Amino acid sequence: MHGEYKVPGGKLVVVDLEVVDGRISDFHLAGDFFLEPDDALQDINAAVNGLPETADVPTIAAAVRGALPEGAQLLGFTPESVGTAVRRALVTASAWTDFEWEVVDDPAVSPNMNLALDEVLTARVGEGRRKPTLRIWEWDESAVSIGSFQSYRNEVDPEGAAAHGFDVVRRISGGGAMLMGAGQIITYSLHVPASLVAGLTFADSYAYLDDWVLHALRSLGIDATYQPLNDIASPTGKIGGAAQKRLANGGVLHHATLSYDIDGEVMTQVLRIGREKLSDKGTASAAKRVDPIRRQTGMTRREIIDRLIASFQEFTGATIGSISPDEYAEAEALVASKFATEAWLHRVP
Repeated sequence: MHGEYKVPGGKLVVVDLEVVDGRISDFHLAGDFFLEPDDALQDINAAVNGLPETADVPTIAAAVRGALPEGAQLLGFTPESVGTAVRRALVTASAWTDFEWEVVDDPAVSPNMNLALDEVLTARVGEGRRKPTLRIWEWDESAVSIGSFQSYRNEVDPEGAAAHGFDVVRRISGGGAMLMGAGQIITYSLHVPASLVAGLTFADSYAYLDDWVLHALRSLGIDATYQPLNDIASPTGKIGGAAQKRLANGGVLHHATLSYDIDGEVMTQVLRIGREKLSDKGTASAAKRVDPIRRQTGMTRREIIDRLIASFQEFTGATIGSISPDEYAEAEALVASKFATEAWLHRVP
């Protein structure tokens, strides 16, 4: 069995192993990480050999940590990342390069249509009817996207939204409200099979699926970092946030919104952002939490999108594709039956 795990912001961890009578056997660790002293590698191998095949990541990490000699230095990886690679081997996880990827950068549609396309394309990937896909959102009006489980009245100020021209929509993923001003943000969706995140905890899958965009942002001179659970940040504020939805058929939706030129003061007038939520962010003002990409790069929104697409293609070998007429038709029907209905929008009052 073979497993790989690219540590977000770190190195590649590779494991090869067998399972004999329910226990890990012939285990070998490799990768482009740094480890001192050299013979600590054999200590790690010995620690994992003999563990039950049902061992979880904390159990594997504890065994590795306990076997390391005093003063050992692990650079670019951790005992937990070894455990993750082992779990991915045991469940036969896929790597990014195991798939043929497609990038979709189609013309603008309505916010509700974007939400419906998220559900349709994710379902089709889960069914094997579409290649794993990176889709760039374009929309023809501004909107507030609230999370699947958020209360409409607690999150949105209807008068403020109306005054600034923001419609309110509800997505299928969890997480917090996102202010999606037309031309002010960059949003993308990853529609992937569950095997890509097999063996990862739900929390770890966020970092894993956002790692490519961190590298892309850094190539633009932005000191982008991942902040658990679902934030992308820079030293002076939040750049964006991600959310996920996993479908029963094996499709996984991971989408993220990046602030290109968002107005933090407008955000405070449209969203009801309370002191309790801000208290763990180290700031008293929601407006000061936002660190737009435009200010950091001076590049146009289109230039940023083109660079993100190019980085993703370099990372995965993706080709440019488009949404098919029948996918659009299915999404339009879903808008009418679900996303544009009052029952869906106010399903959590």
